[in-house]
Amino acid sequence: MFRRVYLDNSATTPIDPAVVEAMLPYLMAKFGNASSIHFYGQEARAALDKARHQVAALINARPNEIVFTSGGTEANNLAIRGLIEARQSRDGDIAAKPHVITSAIEHSAVLNVCDDLEKQGVTVTYLPVYENGIVRLDDVRAAITDETILISVMAANNEIGTLQPIAEIGKLVRELKSEGKKIWFHTDAVQAAGKMPLDVEAIGCDLLSISAHKIYAPKGAGALYVRRGVRLHPQNLGGHQERERRGGTESVPNIVAFGVACELAQNELERSAAELGLLRNSFESKVGEMISDVVFNGDRGNRLPNISNISFRSIEGEGLLINLDMQGIAVSTGSACSSGSLEPSPVIRALGHEDELARGAIRFSFGRFNTVADIDQVIEMLPKAVETLRSLSPKK
Repeated sequence: MFRRVYLDNSATTPIDPAVVEAMLPYLMAKFGNASSIHFYGQEARAALDKARHQVAALINARPNEIVFTSGGTEANNLAIRGLIEARQSRDGDIAAKPHVITSAIEHSAVLNVCDDLEKQGVTVTYLPVYENGIVRLDDVRAAITDETILISVMAANNEIGTLQPIAEIGKLVRELKSEGKKIWFHTDAVQAAGKMPLDVEAIGCDLLSISAHKIYAPKGAGALYVRRGVRLHPQNLGGHQERERRGGTESVPNIVAFGVACELAQNELERSAAELGLLRNSFESKVGEMISDVVFNGDRGNRLPNISNISFRSIEGEGLLINLDMQGIAVSTGSACSSGSLEPSPVIRALGHEDELARGAIRFSFGRFNTVADIDQVIEMLPKAVETLRSLSPKK
């Protein structure tokens, strides 16, 4: 029986045992509703407050600037829709047809929101990323109009790992605000959190999204950083939770787990990033030596330490994924939220690559619990799998 190797940590991560231990009491004896005023409620409220401080510390924010959500998708929706709807509700505060700037390689939780907003009369500019997969600041600047109210550019791409110039964008937005322009900056940092330093003051963003299940906590919790003074229209209407910015009873066990995961990520950030980078670089070096006709997608320097996206010519990525899975190796052909799509990866196509390379792309994403032995096992299986599929391909 083969030993399974999980290299799809960008889709989701296994839960850290320390995180499980922290959340267990809130699944059992400490079951209170954080909105209740009795002992059980106060116990739950104290746990939420602690987690809010832990999440805030990871990104250098104030605790009262953290809004808990169900995950990154909801955080992105609240940031983008919430801001636009809040501005539209103030007569004369924005143009009749607001303008949003984003990139062509955002996560679907941003792109699909923008697509829906376009149907409602919002104008959206999708910035190119070129061969290296990185937005150019000059393009951001050139896209800004008198109607622009929001720029949403991710911190790091979920498929190829490239880092976007968010600090430079934040600086540009601050300059525009100093000139009296009403414009805000949101960044989706779901993939970046826990793999690179995030400081909302250094970035200069107004809104920032993160998610628990990308940093070794359970699915079902996330957060949106909302800079003090930024008004959002709530997307979940209900009670007065989260300072009336997100109605609904908070998932205390998941939020407690999220807080502990953020604290662990902050404490382990430098060491973890270094170890992940070494694993990934070793893996890529061996792939380059042992397999011909491969393309490493995106910028190989300016990227997250844990993502390697490789296109294998003359084969379909889906076929390689299935072949590897049958041998106990879990990888992906792109974003987990786009699985099932027969279309070539839009991220790889945005780099200027042809459909063959986009269809043959595989994402290997490494995590805290991966080892050198895992890499050795994958390297043992991967060349054989590629050779087999190429021998069956009519393209070869």
